[in-house]
Amino acid sequence: ARILLKSYPATEIAFARYFVHIVLVTIFLAWRDPRLMISRRPVLQMLRSILLLGGTLFGMLALKIMPLLDFSAIVWVAPVLVAALSVFVLHEKVSPGLWASVFAGLIGVWVIIGRTGMDFSLSMLFPFLAALANALYQITTRLLHGADSSLTTLFYSALAGVLFCGGFLPFGAAAPNLADGGLMLLLGLLGVASHFCLIRAFAEAPANIDAQFGYTALLWATLFSLLIFGEIPSPRSLFGAGLIAGAGLFIFLHGRKT
Repeated sequence: ARILLKSYPATEIAFARYFVHIVLVTIFLAWRDPRLMISRRPVLQMLRSILLLGGTLFGMLALKIMPLLDFSAIVWVAPVLVAALSVFVLHEKVSPGLWASVFAGLIGVWVIIGRTGMDFSLSMLFPFLAALANALYQITTRLLHGADSSLTTLFYSALAGVLFCGGFLPFGAAAPNLADGGLMLLLGLLGVASHFCLIRAFAEAPANIDAQFGYTALLWATLFSLLIFGEIPSPRSLFGAGLIAGAGLFIFLHGRKT
């Protein structure tokens, strides 16, 4: 996505990502059971899809202005935000230790956003808004538990992205060359694969086990920053990422008090 953002608008890239997703899932559901395209809670499904789209678009806007590791670290504050928002949305109780983890994660975000050499502006809120949209997306996913099949949810995940971003294509889209078209296709395939793997992972193992693997994304982001974009993470970025990852892992490992 970051490579494509140099030549194409975020809405076009997001459309390609979600279009590949919905085409593949539609073909699979039509073959397996077309009734899985019907949701018992369509309004909540569309709200979840809109939140996923918001996370995608805010994330792409963030990728245009900040290093890959910084962006990845801030997006991974989402599990910390889920813990905080669950108090108000799901009426769950959290312990003082978990609240301390929430504040530690937010401090990590501030350490990265306010690092030396970066001029603060409203655009610096993009990665945090991406994380917030992702957190609300996770909460709506939890609210849908038991209402629809995971395959139904997988189908609806891409619907808002296709409808919303498709409306922008006549006004600002550029025809991609063969190489960029291949990257867009790859982006869509990776999106479908990641959602499918997450569904299978949460079906086979508890969330506190799955989450520990998720934070290896920060290691991949560090590696790709060095190899692809030539970005050397600063000590401040690594410290902020460590705070966010530590806070998230503490929350998953200790759970919530009910």
